[in-house]
Amino acid sequence: MEVDADIVVALLQKTWCVAKPSSDEATLLGNINYACSQVDCSVLQRGRTCFFPDNLMSHASIAMNLYYQSRGRNPWNCFFKNSGLVVATDPSYGSCGYA
Repeated sequence: MEVDADIVVALLQKTWCVAKPSSDEATLLGNINYACSQVDCSVLQRGRTCFFPDNLMSHASIAMNLYYQSRGRNPWNCFFKNSGLVVATDPSYGSCGYA
């Protein structure tokens, strides 16, 4: 069986899921609600490591990534009605580490 090297590299490379900058507020809120109904989003609570910045784009990106990571980092687990974006650069900041 022949294995495509590009596929192997893609599977081994760490990736994250973030919200597309063009996403509207209703979509971001829906993504937060859905993702957090499936995974533990307690890091987004006031006083926790990823509460700030306290805005929908940041919170949605973290929630979407938690969901994406928990489901095996499959591209379809970052779709979110075409509002998710898979990135190869770690979006972690300050004390907020993306999984």
